Formats: sequence, structure tokens, C-alpha cells
Amino acid sequence: MTTTGRGTGTGTLAGLVRAVRPNQWVKNFLVLAAPFAANRLTEPGVLLDTGLALVAFCLAASAVYLVNDAIDVESDRAHPTKRHRPIAAGVVSTRTAYVTAAVLFVAAIGVARCSGLPLVVLIAVYCAAQLGYCLGLKHQPVIDLCIVASGFLLRAIAGGIAAGIPLSQWFLLVTAFGSLFMVAGKRYAEIVLYERTGAQIRASLRRYSASYLRFVWATAAAIMILAYALWAFELRQRTGYDSGWAMLSIVPFVVAVLRYAVDVDDGGAGAPEQIALRDHVLQVIGVCWVGSLALSIYT
Repeated sequence: MTTTGRGTGTGTLAGLVRAVRPNQWVKNFLVLAAPFAANRLTEPGVLLDTGLALVAFCLAASAVYLVNDAIDVESDRAHPTKRHRPIAAGVVSTRTAYVTAAVLFVAAIGVARCSGLPLVVLIAVYCAAQLGYCLGLKHQPVIDLCIVASGFLLRAIAGGIAAGIPLSQWFLLVTAFGSLFMVAGKRYAEIVLYERTGAQIRASLRRYSASYLRFVWATAAAIMILAYALWAFELRQRTGYDSGWAMLSIVPFVVAVLRYAVDVDDGGAGAPEQIALRDHVLQVIGVCWVGSLALSIYT
């Protein structure tokens, strides 16, 4: 059912700003991963192309949020927290949401075109996958996990694609299974929270068990850690330096994964960025990891 919306003028504009979820744009900084790992982040041309990829993903992701909230408007109104979202609350009409989403999709493709055809194709694949998720694939077990995880993976690939940087097979494995680790972990935490408190959960989760998600979560973590260790060894050989920083970075990386797992197992059901912002110890471990990785690449 299409809503007319209670807000007009500045109220509607403010609602749209909230509806596109700018707080979620932090995920899009994953596009910096490939240029950083390749020691090319400081090159002006690489920075420009990576910046275009970042903007394109911000636009595309915001368009997806609008479409998702417009489709789920009725169910969101029955949810204790989602009912406060601008579209569910009637501040932004579904028609306005769809029109704005279309404009953002076109803008995302336009920005990507400034970088080149490869980024256009990648953004188009991202949009198609996420729209499929919104239109029903989110109710399909396993498929929903893969689609959400692919969003993180495509962001990581985008930086390399836009800047023309070859991507290591280990880099792809780390980002792919790291994405699956975070998504499965979040779903597992939601189920734990539901079992403890009876809180509302998404319909797709009723098809999963906590033991199955723990299996997926643990498997993804194991493959991610192994792939990262192999990538660190390869990085040391490729750079030609014998400083040991690449191998040393494995330690804070593993500790960070284990610490993140503690937060997830606690059942807070927070998004990855919320966990990272809330856990100050995890932040310190993350700084140690990034610092050791930077020393292995830039020294």
C-alpha cells in the first residue's frame, strides 16, 4: 500500500536523509582495502578512481535501503523499532522513496562510468543482487547469507577494479570468507538474542538453527585466518623485505577475529560497524593490526 506521508518540505527532506542511512556508508570504505594492500593508495590516479568507487557505492547502497524499506513498509510498521523508520512512520511516502531510489541508482552508474566500464559492471551486479534480496531472496536460507556477504566482497573488489590493481587470490579469499564470517555471526547473534529474550527476528532466521549458523561462522573464520596467513607470507615474498611485519600482522589479526567472536557470541546482535565502535579493546587490536600491516607494505 502506498502511503502519502505526513511530512512535507524540510520534514520530507530530513526523512529522506535518515532513510538513505548515511551512518551505513562506513562499510563502503572497504574499497580502500585493495589499493592499501597494493601500496598504491597514495597515487593521485588511484585515489581518484577509488573515490569514485566509494561515492558510487554510497549512492547505490542508499538506493537499496530506500527500496527495501518501501517494500517492507507494512511489516516495518508492526515492528517495535523499525516502525520509526521514515518510510514506515509516514514521513516519506513510498512513491518518493522509489523515485529517489531510481535517481540514486542512475547517479551511481553515472559516477561509476567516470571510472570505467569495469566499475559500471560491478555496481550493476551489486544493484541486481541487492534488489533480488529485497524482492524475495532474503527469505531463502543460505542464499540470503551469500547475497549479504557478497555486498562486502564487491566493495573490497571495487577498489582494485576501479584502479586497475590485480587482486591476489588470497586477498579475495580473505574478503569473501571474512564477509561470510561477519554476516553469519550477526545472524547467529540475532538467534541467540531471540532465544534469550524472545525479541523479534527476521523471518528468514526461522529457517536456521543456532548450531547451523555457528558451523557456518566457525568454518568461515577458519578459512579466513588460513587465507590471511598465506597472503601475509606471499606479501613478504613479493615486497622483498625481511622485516617480519607481514607475518607479525597475523597475530593481531587472529586476536581481533577471536575478540569479535566474543562480542557476537554474547548475543548483542549488533551490526559489524556497531560492534567495532562499541568495543574499545577491539579498536586497539585493530590499530595494532593495521599498523603492522602498514609497516609490512610501506617500509
